Amino acid sequence: MKKQYCLLILILILVTRCNEEKECCVQPQFTITLNFTHHWNGLKITPQDFNELKFTNENGERLSIERLRYLVSNISLINGKNYHLIDVGENSGTSITIPELTDESYALSFRFGFSDEDNTDGTYQDLNSVSFSVPGMLGGGYHFMQFDGKYIDNNNEASGFNYHMIKAVDRTDPNNLKFEDTSFEVNLGTIEVASNPEIEIKMNLAEWFKNPNTWNLNELNSILMPNFEAQKMMRENGDSVFSLGVVN
Repeated sequence: MKKQYCLLILILILVTRCNEEKECCVQPQFTITLNFTHHWNGLKITPQDFNELKFTNENGERLSIERLRYLVSNISLINGKNYHLIDVGENSGTSITIPELTDESYALSFRFGFSDEDNTDGTYQDLNSVSFSVPGMLGGGYHFMQFDGKYIDNNNEASGFNYHMIKAVDRTDPNNLKFEDTSFEVNLGTIEVASNPEIEIKMNLAEWFKNPNTWNLNELNSILMPNFEAQKMMRENGDSVFSLGVVN
């Protein structure tokens, strides 16, 4: 009887120790939120600012925003392939929630648009359903951005512009299309995850028209998707568009 009693005490001690070890080794998990915000040289833009000729680009043209939606993919904090359509006018997709992260440092990056590997025609039904695909004559796949509005042209009249980004295609020989991947990676540095932080990712729309290529809307306003050189210029201007904002 005494031996059984001692054995029971030993089992209780071992179970208690195991539970204590498990509790001490389980790391707390956090949820972070990425908030994509939109600005014009520091002036925050909301859907209420759309359809007003209230912005001036580097070339001196006054313009409005009527539609702005774009694609980001392969956010580094999410395991595996991922993509997100951000529609500013509809105020959808601007916040992305990422659960189950532990208290440590992470490199924050994402791709603007789809890489060639992921930009496969007809694959993403949700994007197909909202007219975000690219015509087959331009190589298929998907838009990276649709940025539409109006600008005051050289005749002092309001004209439309369609600043649409896709994978660049050279159609010099329609039977032998040549492509250049104009998606690009955005690296925002290292962030510390503790508690449940909210991280602001800022897009400065003015930079699409500014650096390093000063954009002349009187010359480059529409039919830009088949314009190989224009697509490469957009890609170059994209390098300075995104920045890390407030981390709470």
